[in-house]
Amino acid sequence: MKPSTQHHTLRHALFSLLACLGLALSNQAGAQTLLNVSYDVSREFFKDINTAFVANYKKTKGTDIKVDQSHGGSSAQARAVNDGLEADVVTMNTTSDVDFLANNGVVAKDWAKKFPHNAAPTTSTMLFLTRNGNPKGIKDWDDLIKPGVQVIVVNPKTGGNGRMAYLAAWGQVRKKGGSDADAQAFVKKLYANVPVLAKGGRDATNVFLQRNLGDVLITFESEVISVDREFGEGKVDAVHPSISIVAENPVAIVERTTTKKGTAELAKAYLDYLYSDEAQEIAAKHALRPRNAAVLKKYAQVFKPITLFQVSDYFGSLTEAQKIHFNDGGLFDKIYTVR
Repeated sequence: MKPSTQHHTLRHALFSLLACLGLALSNQAGAQTLLNVSYDVSREFFKDINTAFVANYKKTKGTDIKVDQSHGGSSAQARAVNDGLEADVVTMNTTSDVDFLANNGVVAKDWAKKFPHNAAPTTSTMLFLTRNGNPKGIKDWDDLIKPGVQVIVVNPKTGGNGRMAYLAAWGQVRKKGGSDADAQAFVKKLYANVPVLAKGGRDATNVFLQRNLGDVLITFESEVISVDREFGEGKVDAVHPSISIVAENPVAIVERTTTKKGTAELAKAYLDYLYSDEAQEIAAKHALRPRNAAVLKKYAQVFKPITLFQVSDYFGSLTEAQKIHFNDGGLFDKIYTVR
């Protein structure tokens, strides 16, 4: 072999070795970080979940991993993922946001069958937060349509929090025996008392507490604890209405990303972990209703009994509700005139 050929072969071997090494390192780096793209008010919950999951994974698999978080209005987040944000998993607050990704081939068509309970490890419901001492004496839905009561709520076109508030208001009329026409009349009166629509759940809380607008905030039950932590206890009173809606918190693996990054196994382990006793306890501490019956019972003082109805009771599905109520030109556009 000529020296130059030998040199070329050696160089080639070295390049191959470096390329393999580079690939191994990039795979290793790729496999070590997950991005969870989630809705607005789940920040603190997932901060605690991620710390616990990273520790659990290290203990069981002996591997160091990292989980990054991204939060915003749920529909805006779903659109960002659809447009290329490289989430490994999505953890949303309405199934329609995950269905949107499934319809566009970003997550599996049958995502809801991949994990227990329709791939929703926790649920929530809609409550009212009033200012400390409840100066307007708000007890139930009918109090929200009284003259002079200002209601802060999320825009149902930008956040699942807002869609659930709207559907809760509509459905409670039906649950009491009213017709869809009665429900529409009620919701129209309710939104006539809304001075400004917030972009997402955390934005709504800030409008209520930092900008000091409104007498009552309709939001997820879990936001009560976040408010106490962020703004100090005693700023708000939680009012449990007589009737409210079951809001499922669906989760899915983003196949488009995990296939590319080689993180499918880690993504599945992460979402499986949300069903573990440890994660269900963390959920309860953040006022998210755990699916685990024993944990739910243990936190009975947090989760007051409310008459709950399912989306399917009056709306078919969230996807159907989206078409009728929230798409452009739908019922919400007819009911609410932008101030």
